[in-house]
This record gives sequence, C-alpha cells and structure tokens, in this order.
Amino acid sequence: MAAADNGGRLAGRIALITGASRGIGRAVALRFAREGADVILVARTQGALEELDDEIRGIGRHAILVPADLTDYGAIDRVGAAVLERWGRLDVLVGNAGALGVLGPIGHTDPAVWEQVFTINVTANWRLIRSFDPLLRASDAGRAIFVTTGVSGGRAYWGVYAASKAALEAMARTYAEEVAKTAVRVNLINPGGTRTRMRAEAYPGEDPMTLKTPDDIAGLFVDMAEPAWTANGEVVTA
Repeated sequence: MAAADNGGRLAGRIALITGASRGIGRAVALRFAREGADVILVARTQGALEELDDEIRGIGRHAILVPADLTDYGAIDRVGAAVLERWGRLDVLVGNAGALGVLGPIGHTDPAVWEQVFTINVTANWRLIRSFDPLLRASDAGRAIFVTTGVSGGRAYWGVYAASKAALEAMARTYAEEVAKTAVRVNLINPGGTRTRMRAEAYPGEDPMTLKTPDDIAGLFVDMAEPAWTANGEVVTA
C-alpha cells in the first residue's frame, strides 16, 4: 500500500469521524488519513477501531481512537473537551454513525426502536454540534458533514429511519443558517445505494456487487471537507 502524502488535500486538518469502524465511516477515515488529516475515530467496537488504526499506521499516519457509544452524551462532551485541550479547534466533523431501525408500517414501530433510531440519528448529532460548534468556529474553515438518505422525504415502511433523517436534515440546515456569516460550512451527503451492512439489512435480496463501494464515495467527503468548499446547507448526492 502506498504511503500517505503528508502534503495531501487535508494536510494539517483535524477531523473527527463517527461510525468510523466500518462501511462509509471506515472508508472516509482511511481517505482522510491518506490526504494528510489527523483523524479522531469514534465507534462502539474497540477491536474494529484497532484494526483500522493498524491500517492507518501502515500508510504512515496515526489516529486517535475513541471507543464510545454515541448514546453516552457525556462521552461526546469529554471528547470535545479533549480536542479543545489538545488542539483548540476542529476542522472537520463527519456525523456518519446511524441506525436503520426496523422496516414496517409506521404505526407498528416499537417505541423502543423509534427512540433508539432518533437517539442515534438525530440527538447524538445534535450533541456533536453542541460540543464541537465552538471548535469548528475556531478553525479557519470548519466543515460539518452529516450523512442522510434519499428516503428522508418519506417512503412507505421506512417510517422511523425516514423521519429521523428528515429531522437530521432540518437540524443541519438550521445550523448552516446560523453559521452562514462565519468560516464554518455545514452540509449533508446522500450516499445513495452503497455496499454497506445497513444497506444489506434493508435490501437482503439485493446483489451487493451491483452497488458502489464506500471507497467510491470517500472522495466526495474529501471535497466537502476542504477549505475550498463553499456550499452551505445543501444535500449533496454521491
């Protein structure tokens, strides 16, 4: 594997990525590292984070590993405090972690499932904004990127997932308007059909080889993380 270029497109940038241990988050973490970013990787599974760290070390970079559950809001605040103490800023926030819940008639959704999906897809991202907004504003070009979906407009049997992503989009656009006169830019990515575990859960009969891979879309995250990216409050489709 080729060594990372320390003069890459994200050289010197500090980036935090949630859901970093697999799928899109993992691909973005590797691509950011190759582009020269210092990456802070948040995921629930420590073993998977350590495997990712080994791969990042293999390309001549290093990562800060944060094995944490995003439903532990205190952990989010502690990470924010640690980033403040070490760097005094955050250049890129990637809110990638998400939960699908259970597909089915919206009226049949178990209340515990509804609460869990909104906790991860909406509230955890709000807590990230709450903790890292001052650090993004301290950057010369803070970038916040959240992952959404094409079903956010509503689709039969996707009730809780669709509703949670619609709420995420509204929250991100609200935040984008609030920072419009600063150097921070806030946007969303709709990855479309991508070869991930969540996609396989939603479409168990689909041939995954017909889908693009997380690596195929990681470059778009780099584009949106760069200081040169000026769009704000948009949903960008991969």
